[in-house]
Amino acid sequence: MFASYCKYQLDFRFTAITSRDRMRKKDTYFIKIWDSEPSCFGIGEAAMFKGLSCDDIPGYEDKLREVCAEIDRYASHPELLNEYSSIKMGVETAVNDLKNGCRRLIFPSEWSEGKSSIIINGLVWMGDKELMAERINDKVKAGFHCIKLKIGGINFNDELDLLRLVSEICPDVELRLDANGAFTPENAMERLSALSAFDIHSIEQPVRQGQWKVMGELCRKSPIPIALDEELIGLNSGKLKREMLDAIRPQYIILKPTLCGGFHGSDEWIALAEERNIGWWATSALESNIGLNAIAQWVSTKHPTLPQGLGTGQLYFNNIISPLNLRGENLWYDRNAEWKIPDLEWIEC
Repeated sequence: MFASYCKYQLDFRFTAITSRDRMRKKDTYFIKIWDSEPSCFGIGEAAMFKGLSCDDIPGYEDKLREVCAEIDRYASHPELLNEYSSIKMGVETAVNDLKNGCRRLIFPSEWSEGKSSIIINGLVWMGDKELMAERINDKVKAGFHCIKLKIGGINFNDELDLLRLVSEICPDVELRLDANGAFTPENAMERLSALSAFDIHSIEQPVRQGQWKVMGELCRKSPIPIALDEELIGLNSGKLKREMLDAIRPQYIILKPTLCGGFHGSDEWIALAEERNIGWWATSALESNIGLNAIAQWVSTKHPTLPQGLGTGQLYFNNIISPLNLRGENLWYDRNAEWKIPDLEWIEC
C-alpha cells in the first residue's frame, strides 16, 4: 500500500467554549491510503486534539510522515501506534475504507445502509445564562429528549438557576452535564449535592483526571452518577485500564476513539467496562465528518441503547460534505447522498 497525509483547518460557526479554552478553529489531519489504483483510496482522520490528546507532542507530523512511508507495517501492526491514538484511528479508518471499496464504509451495518438511526444527545455549549437558555430551547424544539450541558465556565449559581429553569420548562428532558474537570477536590461534593436537586442523569469528569483516589471517593458518594472522559486518555495498556477502573469504579465511561486508542483500544475499554457492569457511550472529539462517520459506523455495530454524543457534524463552516444527516435527535446515513472530498494538498511520504 501507499499513503499520504494533509493538514486541514476546520472553522467553527461560533466560539466553542469549555472550562478549558475557547475555540474558533481546529486543525486536523487526513490520511489517504491506496494500493494499485490511486483513484480508489481509503481516507481516515487523525484528529489530534491540542492540549488534550496524549499524542499532542513535538514531532507529531514527523510521526505521521513515518507512518505513511511505512504504511504496510503500521497497518498490519496497529499496536505500534498505541502511543499515537489519533494516528491509529486514522489508519484504522483508511484501511477499512480501502478494504470496503473506497466508499467511506468503515464498519458496514444497517445504519450505513440507511435502515436505522442512532439517537444522540443535543450538545449545548457554554455561554452566558441567557445564551445557554436559548440554545437549550432550540434543542428541545428540534426534538431532543437528552441534552448535554457543558458547565464550569460561568458562575456556578447562574448554572444552578439555568438548570432550575430547564427543569421547570422541560421536565421530561434527560440532562447530562460535562464539567471538563472544572471542580476542585475541595468543592466537588458540595457542587454535586447542589446539582442533584435537578434529577441529573450523569456528570462527566467533575475533577481533573489523574486524581484516582479523589475520583473514586466521588463515585462512591456522589448523588449523581459519574462518567469518566478525560480520565481514559493516555491509558494505553490493558493493565493500566484495569487498574484505573478498579480504583475508581465509575458508573459510566465515555469513549472518544480518537483519544482512547482508536477502535481497537475503544473495544478493549468496552470489554473491561462491561465485565465490571460499567455503562458507556461514545462521543466525537470535534472531528470532521470523516472521523464522525467512522465513529458512528463503529457505534452502530454495538447496537447502543443510550443516546450517543455524535452531534458535532454541524459545528463547522467548512466540514466535509457527507451523507450524514441529522433529523432531530436521530443521526442517519443517507445512501442517496454523496461524499464530496475537496481538492487537498497531500504530502507524499
